[in-house]
Amino acid sequence: MHSAVKRTHLYELHVKNGKMDIFAEFEMPIWYNDIIPEHLAVRNSVGVFDVSHMGRVIISGSEAKSFLNYVTTNDVSKLERLDAQYTVMCNEKGGVKDDFVLSRQENDRFFMVYNSANRTKNYNWLTKHASNFKVKVEEVSDNIAMFAVQGPKAAETLQKITEEDLGKIQRFKCGWVEIAGLEAFISRTGYTGEDGFEVFILNTPLSHPEKAITAWKAILKAGKEFEIEPCGLGARNTLRLEAGMCLYGNDLNENITPLEARIGFVVKMQKESFIGKDALLRQKKEGTPERRVGLKMLEAGIPRANHEVFKQGEKIGYVTSGTFSPLLKCGIAMAYVKSEEAIRGGIVQIKLRNKKTTAEIVRFPFYDPNQYGSTRKAAQTE
Repeated sequence: MHSAVKRTHLYELHVKNGKMDIFAEFEMPIWYNDIIPEHLAVRNSVGVFDVSHMGRVIISGSEAKSFLNYVTTNDVSKLERLDAQYTVMCNEKGGVKDDFVLSRQENDRFFMVYNSANRTKNYNWLTKHASNFKVKVEEVSDNIAMFAVQGPKAAETLQKITEEDLGKIQRFKCGWVEIAGLEAFISRTGYTGEDGFEVFILNTPLSHPEKAITAWKAILKAGKEFEIEPCGLGARNTLRLEAGMCLYGNDLNENITPLEARIGFVVKMQKESFIGKDALLRQKKEGTPERRVGLKMLEAGIPRANHEVFKQGEKIGYVTSGTFSPLLKCGIAMAYVKSEEAIRGGIVQIKLRNKKTTAEIVRFPFYDPNQYGSTRKAAQTE
């Protein structure tokens, strides 16, 4: 194994039970059982992911709010204590440096969780701009284990191992709790479209992973009656794609703006100033050259990144993420197409190898939100 490859607190458990591969410099489980049963466990009941490879920083100080309002596009001033928000950081041209969740732990203390592939880049970007503010940026990734408990039975599972009333923690809210007797911070967010929690086991350095192992085993035991599945990154990818959520490096990068990615809801132009604002204002006025869309295959075939998208023989875009949907039992994809062609119900062709196969432009999420996801009518979120 290459010396640069990194591991999480649970490596020894993963390597004994999972199919391992390299992702963003980390040796991670791609699956334990298989992608489809793990995927369906999350959609129908509950699954747990080790996501300790992700980046985690604490931003604190008297000017923490002002600093974060400058480096992110969303309105940090709207965050009350124990609130969270989805947001992005942009470069000066409006391109996305990363997308992430920001939580306000205390009045002058914020917790940022971002993509593993961008850990070094983001930390350097934050510390560079922090020099103009009275703030401290603290890298804490290797001292906090991070698990995602996701699915309609996620709250019931975690409720068994905490005395905190999880019903009081609503969507995009946070809390300080004990999980299996361990000090933890949780946020009711996730990357699957389902209800669920990100669980952060505090004061758990990589050199002493015992707390992480205890919490992981306790979660699996608590979810046993719901047939919980330990899940790998394979199911994490198919779940987020069905939910219409972007993966940085595929669907987002520094040449794609949040307006083109159709996540403009995280851009608050009324703020006085933030990095990339001028470029985004120009694009909003002039229009975006291309837009992100969902594509559902009408024929057999699984689209993949970089496959070309055509309409009436003309190339109009390209696929950025594609997979087989375990729920819909067909191929689905995200793609960027010319803005004038980004019309729901439009019929296009995706070039798979040497054949053009038909697909329909559909809305996100790909599934019926009344039946699946955090807004499902049958969901027990209290």
